[in-house]
Amino acid sequence: MKLLYLLINCFTVIVPFIFSFHSKLKFHKNFKPFFLSNIIVAFVFIIWDIYFTSLGVWGFNRNYISGLDLVNLPLEEVLFFICIPFSCVFTYHCLNLFFKLKWTAKTENIFIISSSLILFSIGCYFYSRLYTSYTFISLSLLLLLLKYIAKVKWLSKLVMIYPVLLIPFFIVNGILTGSGLQEPVVWYNNNHNLGLRILTIPVEDVFYGFELILLNVWLYEYFKNIFAKQKV
Repeated sequence: MKLLYLLINCFTVIVPFIFSFHSKLKFHKNFKPFFLSNIIVAFVFIIWDIYFTSLGVWGFNRNYISGLDLVNLPLEEVLFFICIPFSCVFTYHCLNLFFKLKWTAKTENIFIISSSLILFSIGCYFYSRLYTSYTFISLSLLLLLLKYIAKVKWLSKLVMIYPVLLIPFFIVNGILTGSGLQEPVVWYNNNHNLGLRILTIPVEDVFYGFELILLNVWLYEYFKNIFAKQKV
């Protein structure tokens, strides 16, 4: 059981990694922009993770981790910010190849503005609940930044893809938060979240995960475009 979290990371990434070299997918050609973007985003989330761990917002069960630490976090937790984004960006890449997913500009505007206002309001109202406030407020601002300042073209596409990503997310996070286990691998202090759970998963995890993937896709697309222009 000491290797449980490590095995979860490995099983999450192994199939997407193998299929990255498939002749019809060719995701391996985008390894450079992905890993460059992932290093930046992982750094931000690791700092966030270290801070929240130090405050007791969440923590880790030593019965399910190897005992190897990196930057004051379990090695497995650091790998989480590499393995999960890799699998998600790979899925985004694949669905992007085979499906034309896009909302109208009006629909996207309504969704971004309304969801940002709701998230920001909830985050401010529950300002003392650190996981809720940090996650909801930062996600609301990120959505507005991507839509109206960065003006990315793929935002509605990722919003439609994210429900697909939630299927493996619920499996992985379900195990990490204690589904089928005597104790959770990652525990949460309910004083710092809404106390609402999807089975064993804090509802904030859905939005935290979305923010993690949003940032990875943003920088991935940015660096991919830069490298494409350099080849011309």
